Amino acid sequence: MGTKEQCFRGKNIVNGFTLFLIILTVTLAIVAFLYFFGRRMQKRQELQDEQVATSSQQVSMFIIDKKKIRMKDAGLPEAVVNQTPKILRRSKVPVLKAKVGPQVMNLICENSIFDDVPVKKEVKATVTGIYVTAVKGLHGKPVVTEPKKKSRFARFVEKLQEKGGAAPVK
Repeated sequence: MGTKEQCFRGKNIVNGFTLFLIILTVTLAIVAFLYFFGRRMQKRQELQDEQVATSSQQVSMFIIDKKKIRMKDAGLPEAVVNQTPKILRRSKVPVLKAKVGPQVMNLICENSIFDDVPVKKEVKATVTGIYVTAVKGLHGKPVVTEPKKKSRFARFVEKLQEKGGAAPVK
C-alpha cells in the first residue's frame, strides 16, 4: 500500500507543478502584452501631443462657467459628439463656457488644468479647436485654489510611505 500512496502523491505534485507553470506562462504573456501595448499607446500619445502643440493658438477669453458634465449634455457640436466612441459619450468631461470675442462657446478643458481655471475672469488660453490646453490669468491677481483636506486614511498612507522610504520626507 505504501507504493500506491507514494505514486498518488507524486502525481499530485506533478499536476500542481504543471498548473503552476501554466499560470506563470499565462501571467508572463499578459504582462508582456500590456508592456508592448502600453509603449505603442505612449508613442501615439506623444504624436498627438505634438500635433496639438503645433496647431494651438493663444486666445483671450472670459470664462463664464465651468462644469464636469456628460458629453451629450455639454452643448458641443454634433460632429464632435459623433466622433467620440459610444462608451465615452456617457463619461463626464470638463467643459468651460467662455465668451471668445462676441461669441459664447462651450469648450472642452484638459483635466489637469480644470481646477486652476478661474471663473468670471478674463484669461489668455492656449486653444486647439475646441480643446483648451493651458490658461494664464490676464487681469487681477491669480486665483490660488486651496488644496483639498486629506482624509485620515490618506494621511495614514502618506505617513507609512514616508517611514518606508517610498515618499519624500517633508
